[in-house]
Amino acid sequence: MTKKISTYKELLEEKERLQTLLGQQKEVLKSDMQGIKEEFEPVRAAVGMLKKFTKKDSTNPLLNIATGRIINLVLKKLVLARAGWFARLAVPFLARNISTHVIADNKTQILGKIATWFNKVRGHKVQKSARVRPAEF
Repeated sequence: MTKKISTYKELLEEKERLQTLLGQQKEVLKSDMQGIKEEFEPVRAAVGMLKKFTKKDSTNPLLNIATGRIINLVLKKLVLARAGWFARLAVPFLARNISTHVIADNKTQILGKIATWFNKVRGHKVQKSARVRPAEF
């Protein structure tokens, strides 16, 4: 405030000045926050990647259970049979967590391959999608 307000008109002018100042401050704050978000984007990406190592993706529990059993069998019993206790605990844990995220990202392809494999085992022919030929002029 620069001077003493004595009339209603001066009060409205001061209010307008403060409203414009507030709008400018909000714009400065928005641009600063956008800059901070851009600066921390690599950190957010690293935390997201770290989260894949430490937390399972639970979108498809049936595939996750099957994958966990296979990883336990292969890694613990075969690959890490003579490894130390820490490696036998940590490596399968990390492998299960990462595999759940890989499965969640590629679920349709994996389920399609499993269905194709089961159909081949059962002796059914796999139907291929009919291709549509363009009309000839």
